Amino acid sequence: MKGTNVLKGAGIGLALLLAANTQARTAELGAKDEPIKLAMLEWTGAHVSTRIAGQLLEKIGYKVEYVTAGNFPQFSGLADGSLSASVEIWLNNVGDIYPKVLAEKKIEDIGKLDLETREGWIYPKFMEKVCPGLPDWTALTKPECVQALSTPETAPNGRFLDYPADWGSRAATILADNNMPYTAVPAGSEGALVAELESAEAAKSPLVMMFWGPHYALAENDVGWIKMPPCKEQGNEHCITPPDVDKIVWSGFGAKWPAAYAFLKAFKMDATEQQKMMLAVDKDGKDLDAVVKEWVDKNEPAWKPWVDAAKG
Repeated sequence: MKGTNVLKGAGIGLALLLAANTQARTAELGAKDEPIKLAMLEWTGAHVSTRIAGQLLEKIGYKVEYVTAGNFPQFSGLADGSLSASVEIWLNNVGDIYPKVLAEKKIEDIGKLDLETREGWIYPKFMEKVCPGLPDWTALTKPECVQALSTPETAPNGRFLDYPADWGSRAATILADNNMPYTAVPAGSEGALVAELESAEAAKSPLVMMFWGPHYALAENDVGWIKMPPCKEQGNEHCITPPDVDKIVWSGFGAKWPAAYAFLKAFKMDATEQQKMMLAVDKDGKDLDAVVKEWVDKNEPAWKPWVDAAKG
């Protein structure tokens, strides 16, 4: 009987140990029954990055919600915790609220997404015949180039196709800084930007526009990147440089969801892979979740280190 009691005691000890390990794992996940709310921004690249992060967070054991958010308004949501995280923040276009709430420690920058980026002014390559001297920016100031780009709404200025108004942009400031005879006209949406680029290419109609990469449209249209004018003043509003892309979380994120925090710090996005998925969604009309799931299913070696980081 004494031996039986010893075995019982050992069994109880083992059960307690297993329970403790389970509790430790639960504690590491944190508030796993409360959804992590990820910001879904306007552009497809951000949709891809966010859905990959979301599907992998679900694999770890979390609930995830996707919340449509504007590029500037998202920072209010991150500051008050109504949004949990945003995984693709282009730091060249964050408005005035981002530095304010970052300084107040209401949000936390958890590092680079490692997305290789480009941003600036582009044109369809045939424009080099319309505006001799391109890609140098001074070619745009020549009268024949301004006239070719002029429209009834901008005459006598040329028309510069800018980002949608709610994205924010530096183009109008840079045009003014350099006394360039152009009027920046906001596009209605990302889709409108791409449609104009494709239309200009097809009809050989003059176009200069603000754009960025990675983007599927760059794989399907022959474009040049303008060598930008010099910065009149150093600063975000007056210069365009390849932007850093970071991951931002609500300040209480790490304490509430420790494993998710470790995962998002490790999470990266390859520009070439993202662009392939963007092409599948935007051009081929495939379902975003299905495209992302296919990538996740086929690329465990890429994402396993991120998930392992969450396990500690």
